[in-house]
Order: sequence, then structure tokens, then C-alpha cells
Amino acid sequence: MQWVETTGKTIDEAKGLALDQLGVAEEDTEFEVLEEPRSGLFGRIKGEARVRARVRPTAVRPKLERRDRKKGREGGGDSSTPREGHAPREPREPRTTREQDRPAAAERGSGTVSATSGSANGKQRKPQIRREPVTMMQREDSDVSAQQVGDEAKKFLTELIGAFGLDGTVELREDGDDLELAVSGADLGLMVGPRGNTLLAVQDLTRVASQRRLGDHDTRLRVDIGGYRERRREALSRFALDVAAQVTAAGEARALEPMPSADRKVIHDVLTDHATVVTRSEGDDPNRRVVIAPANA
Repeated sequence: MQWVETTGKTIDEAKGLALDQLGVAEEDTEFEVLEEPRSGLFGRIKGEARVRARVRPTAVRPKLERRDRKKGREGGGDSSTPREGHAPREPREPRTTREQDRPAAAERGSGTVSATSGSANGKQRKPQIRREPVTMMQREDSDVSAQQVGDEAKKFLTELIGAFGLDGTVELREDGDDLELAVSGADLGLMVGPRGNTLLAVQDLTRVASQRRLGDHDTRLRVDIGGYRERRREALSRFALDVAAQVTAAGEARALEPMPSADRKVIHDVLTDHATVVTRSEGDDPNRRVVIAPANA
């Protein structure tokens, strides 16, 4: 996922603008503060905050780890793989060991060896290898193509339409790492829901079934159903311009109702070059909202 850079009067404001550009919640975003505002004379702030952000790469559990955890459950014993956020358990007494196994296991960089040389019955036991959790840096690289992600997303969405009992077709549109799945058909309002809430849930499910399952963290995937997003964009654009005119006439800032990040981005985009007003985002999701204020305030 590419980084985006934003600036603001404060670090929080710069982060808020970055969230609006990425269209994700703060907990799904990775930030780097590039520059902080400096204190000047008489407590005045000089300069602007500058941050860069990107969508946090999705961690995918390795197949080997999943297989080991499954074996541990089936066998009713403790798994030797430590869980993230928990201290690793001490391995149970191994049963047999051979001296020639020890150097081979010690040379492996991905685990530590825990073994004993004997037991109460005098039998030597085999050492067990405790594998360390895969780090984020190891998971960062992904060779999944945008086409693979798009194909999986299209397949899932087509089956989901059938599960809703509806008739519709899915068209995949690719623009580099940006993917859009456009669903067309009749009577698709059930999949859109009030103010697009069901559509957002469908989009999240589609991302899980394609991007997260394949371990992709480079593409940006969006779902549109029945042309709802375009109609919503046009309505929000007209609304933003109307509110901007009211703010200019009254000379007072106005806070809009809480909106999803995609809707907030539309408001910011429409008014970014407006001559008399500026926009900013305030609050935390799901109550984050856009504030439209006079440019000279």
C-alpha cells in the first residue's frame, strides 16, 4: 500500500486528513510523523505538522502455524507455538533424543530448542523445536497480483448476490492497484441498505474473502452496487456546496453529522479549492464528522 502525506496545524489534524484520504479507520492505519509544529514567540505555533500514513498491512497467519495449532487441539495437548501477546509455555518433557539431533536443531534460526538429557525411567528423549511467531516484517512481502485479488472478490460477490436471492452481474474494473467491483441488476436496494450501511458491510466481507485470505496488502478494493456511490457523491457534492454558501454568509463554522470516511472524503474533495471555506475532520469513528469553517477564521 502506498503512503500518503498530509499537513495540518496539529498532528491530529494531519492524521485526520490522512484517514479521510485512505478511507479507513484509525486502528487500520500506520502513521509516521515527519515534522511537528514548532513553538515561536509568545506561545505562537510556527510551521505545520506533516505526517505520512498508509493502510496497515494485514497479518496473515502462516499455514504451518495453523497446522500446528490444529494438531495441538486434536491431540488435546499444549501447542509448542507461543501465541502473540502471551508468554510461551514451557514444553512438556520430550520423550526421546539423539545427540546428533541437537546441533541440527540449534542451527535453525527460526526456533529455540528445549530438551532434557534423560527422565525418571532412564530413557533419552527427543528435543522439541519451539518456533517463534512470524514477525510483521516477514509478512510484509506479498506476491499476490491485483488480478488474483479481483478474481477472488468477484467470485465471492457473485455467490453473495445469490445468497441474497437476487439477480445481478459483477463487473471488475482495474486501475493499477485500485480495484472496483460494480454490481448491476434490478431490486438491489437490499444490498445497499439505509444510507449505504449494508453496502459497507458487503464491501468489508468482500475484502476479507479476497485480500485477507490471499494475504494481499497492496491493492485498494471498493464495491459499488446499483450505482449507489455515484448518486451518493452527486448528492453530497450539492450538499457540501450549499453548506459552504451558508457558512460564508453567516461567517460561522458548521459541523456536519457523523459520516463514514468515504463520505467525508467527498466533502473534502469538493471543497478543497473553495475560495471562502476550509474543511477539517473532528472526533473519532464512528462519530467522526466534517467541520466547514470560513477560510479567514
